[in-house]
Amino acid sequence: MRTVALIDYGSGNLPSAEKALWAAASALNRRRDIRATSDPDFVAAADSIVLPGVGAFRACMEALSARNGLIEALTHAVKGRGAAFLGICVGMQLLTDRGLEFGETKGLGWIPGDTRKLQPQDPRQAKIPHMGWNDVTPLGPHPLTKGMGTAEAMYFTHSFAVFPQHLDHVAAETDHGGRFAAMIAKDNVAGVQFHPEKSQGAGLALIERFLEWRP
Repeated sequence: MRTVALIDYGSGNLPSAEKALWAAASALNRRRDIRATSDPDFVAAADSIVLPGVGAFRACMEALSARNGLIEALTHAVKGRGAAFLGICVGMQLLTDRGLEFGETKGLGWIPGDTRKLQPQDPRQAKIPHMGWNDVTPLGPHPLTKGMGTAEAMYFTHSFAVFPQHLDHVAAETDHGGRFAAMIAKDNVAGVQFHPEKSQGAGLALIERFLEWRP
């Protein structure tokens, strides 16, 4: 049975994410051992890992770092063994080199780039925070965007966004007073700025694709 670790570090929309993972596994009719956990041993051996996140970059990174052995377990599983990884919202932002919220905070550094505040071209037309449904446009083939149309509506709620150093790490984008990354991907690592667990059928379909992903 394949194992899925939903990282519990005191941040994130954990119950909704866990419910969505179980719903996706049920829709696929495949057995999974899905656990909301901060147990380094389970995380280090997991086949798939989901890192949620809600709130400020610094607070989430500090909470993750405070769990003894958790970052080391994540690094072993993802960078060492090649486990499939999905970061959601701030969980995606933590993949960057640094977050520029309340000063500068070092991130995981798995995808080069910064997390910084959205700066709409016209603040009168594009309010911050960016909240609600918005179209996500895939930029190229990727297992997590397979089957998506030219634009798929997903649910966003955030004020900061990821700006990767390399544009080929942007797998999908959206527009809110300017275009920015809605999804980033590099090898076995992916992240989405939107909340698939709140994005109804389209979000559930993405989670299903993640559970089937064998990078």
